[in-house]
Amino acid sequence: MKIYRLESKQNLPISKKEAWEFLSNPKNLKSITPEYMSFDILSGADRPMFAGQIIQYIVTPLLGIKTKWITEITHVVEGEYFVDEQRFGPYALWHHKHFIKEIPGGVEMEDIIDYKVPMGILGQLVHPFIVKPKLDEIFEYRRKKLIELFGEFK
Repeated sequence: MKIYRLESKQNLPISKKEAWEFLSNPKNLKSITPEYMSFDILSGADRPMFAGQIIQYIVTPLLGIKTKWITEITHVVEGEYFVDEQRFGPYALWHHKHFIKEIPGGVEMEDIIDYKVPMGILGQLVHPFIVKPKLDEIFEYRRKKLIELFGEFK
C-alpha cells in the first residue's frame, strides 16, 4: 500500500487571526479552488469549524465527472491548526493537516496531505501522470489566489 505526501507552505502578509478566519471557514474553499472543478458545498458549512463536523461537497476533479466528497473535521485547535479527513470521495485515503504559524510580517500556512490513490497498482501507475500533477496544479492555483486576496509576502 503506497501512501503519498504533498507538502505546501505559503507566507502571507496577514495576521494569524485573519488567516484563521479565512482558512477555517469551509465557505472560502470555493474561492481558492479552480473554477473548472465546479466546487460546491452541499451541507455542513453552516457553523464555525468544530471537531466532528461533516462537510459534503460536489467537485469535478477530472474529465468532467462529478464526485461527491465528504470530509470530517477531526481535530481543531483554534487559531493553530485543523485536520480534515475524507470519509467518502475520490481517494482511498485523504488526511489533510492545515497549520498556521505567526512569523515576522505575517503568517506561514502549511498544508501536509497524506493520501492514497484508489485502484491499487493501476492507481499507483497513473499517480505521477494524472493525480500528482493535478494536485500540484490545484495548490499552485490556491497559492496565486491567496496572493490576489491578501497580497504578496515581502
